[in-house]
This record gives sequence, structure tokens and C-alpha cells, in this order.
Amino acid sequence: MVLPLTYYGNPVLRQKGKPVESITPEITQLIEDMFDTMEEHRGIGLAAQQIGQAIQLTVIDIRAVEDRPSTLELNGEEADPHSIMPLVLLNPEIEHLGPEETGPEGCLSFPEIYGDISRPGRIRIKALNEKSEPTDFICGGLLARCIQHETDHLHGILLIDRMDRETKAELKEKLDELLEQTKAELIKPED
Repeated sequence: MVLPLTYYGNPVLRQKGKPVESITPEITQLIEDMFDTMEEHRGIGLAAQQIGQAIQLTVIDIRAVEDRPSTLELNGEEADPHSIMPLVLLNPEIEHLGPEETGPEGCLSFPEIYGDISRPGRIRIKALNEKSEPTDFICGGLLARCIQHETDHLHGILLIDRMDRETKAELKEKLDELLEQTKAELIKPED
């Protein structure tokens, strides 16, 4: 089921997610719904906060992106990043391994707003998967960028928090417009 997205200005986007303690039928359904929602909006990652849930859960699938490569190391061996897609990360922890790289990012909670963001180009990720099994791998490129972006969401950190001052200033009008629109939606009475 496609769930409604939360947009910039919704307080849940600033909430640090609670750890997921166990895989309940509700969590399993939420994961499925998050993939449906991400696919519907043509995204490559979606954090629980983006659908109004302040928990440590994100879903990722980079297979549709062909012009921004990724790297993956599983158990010290090079692997195809597509081999672990679609990816579910619960309670993820990131270790930065490489120097920062600057690249374009967008966000489903900030429609039509893009900016260049600097992030480590290579990371190690430890998390639980949808079966509550530990997962541990090293990745780079788009996959590393996407995981860091989504993990930021799980801690209440947004795309605009990573932008440099000039980029944020250039986007100020669009950001203010989105913020006003979101606030108006939040105060509308329920039908």
C-alpha cells in the first residue's frame, strides 16, 4: 500500500527514531508499504520518518539508477551492489572510511529540491535486516550516499542540514514555499 509522504516542515522529520526491537507483523507490513511508497514516488531510499513513523527503519533500492555507480564489499570480497537489493536496514550504524565526495542529492520530503552534498565516499554499515539478522558490509558511490542520507533521516537530520550556506540561500524561496504548504496541510481539519 502506498503511504502518504511527510514533507519538510512536518515535525516527525526532526524526530530521532526509536530502535526497532523486534520484527512484528506490523513492521513487516510497514516495510512492504515503504517499498510500495518509494517505488510509487520513484525514489531510491525511504526512511520511516518520511511516512510519519519515528523508528530506526529505512528501505533502499538503487537498481533503477544506471548513471551513478556503486561499490560493495561483502566479507572482504567485491560484490555486485544489486545482489543485496532491495535493502532493508534496521537500527543502522555507519563508520566513515573514505574521504568526502561532493555529489547531487534530492529527497522525497523535499520535492523538486536538489543540492550538492559532501559525504564520505566509502562507508561500513552494520544493521539488522528484515529478518532481524545482522548485516555488515562496506560500500561506496551512490549506495554509500543513499545509506548516509537515509540514516540521517533516522536521526532527524535533513538534506538542508548538510547543504552549504550558498546552496541553501539559492533554495530559500522554494524551501519557504514548501514549509508554508506543509504547515497549511498540518493545520487543516481532518475530513
